[in-house]
Amino acid sequence: MDKIKIKGLKVFAHHGVYAEETKKGQNFFVDADLYTGTRTAGLTDELEQSTNYGVVCHFITRYMTEHTCKLLEAVAENLAEQILLAFPLVEKIRLEICKPEAPIGLPFETVSVEVFRGWHSAYVALGSNMGDRENFLEEAVKYLKEDPKIKVRKISDFIETKPYGGVEQPDFLNGVMELVTLYDPEELLHRLQTEENLAKRKREVHWGPRTLDLDLLFYDDYEKGIIRTEELTVPHPDLQNRDFVLKPMCQIAPFLEHPVLHKSMQELWEQLQKK
Repeated sequence: MDKIKIKGLKVFAHHGVYAEETKKGQNFFVDADLYTGTRTAGLTDELEQSTNYGVVCHFITRYMTEHTCKLLEAVAENLAEQILLAFPLVEKIRLEICKPEAPIGLPFETVSVEVFRGWHSAYVALGSNMGDRENFLEEAVKYLKEDPKIKVRKISDFIETKPYGGVEQPDFLNGVMELVTLYDPEELLHRLQTEENLAKRKREVHWGPRTLDLDLLFYDDYEKGIIRTEELTVPHPDLQNRDFVLKPMCQIAPFLEHPVLHKSMQELWEQLQKK
């Protein structure tokens, strides 16, 4: 991916653990690599097709002078997020905050914190089989769209499906959506669980009826698309056996490849139909 580079931007600000740092202030130096496509701007020679690095420099300066953090880690984390939210053409950012006047009491050149942040693609399954099913799904999409750290790209049609897992219960309304997000995988999981809780989702019976079910199916190329933690398994471990997931996935992302099975959504759907 193309990059716009900012190196050694000098900012006088008041970040630090000690009172003298926040009171007197000191110089910081900022390096930023903005990962963004530059081809359109290069071909058209039009500034509006690019990210204005001068505006970014003023944005960084304003943010660092108007806010005070104890830790460089907090400065870097919050500033990276604000740049990604403010400049829509920037897909990822490498940001390094240098502090050459840190009160260490020993000779040194500088200390710094470097972060790499960006927008991540994800696919989420939606389901409901209690109450006003369509309203539960639509409200979930609405609230996610209102989150600045989430951009919903595509939503499949909602389809009616039979219950899965052998529990006798009403039919489901299911769909999937594609989104990009600044949340890491477990943060996104917690965000989806918040939506389920707002819909008064209860987890009393495994595979039982629910007002709202939001499952994280895929999360871009994070560790090659495979996540295994105590809280989260991605890709969803039973996705290949679920027609109510594969069918809507074929509508919005038929050629998306499963990182474990190495088959597209269309291939998995066709394989399931033969069983």
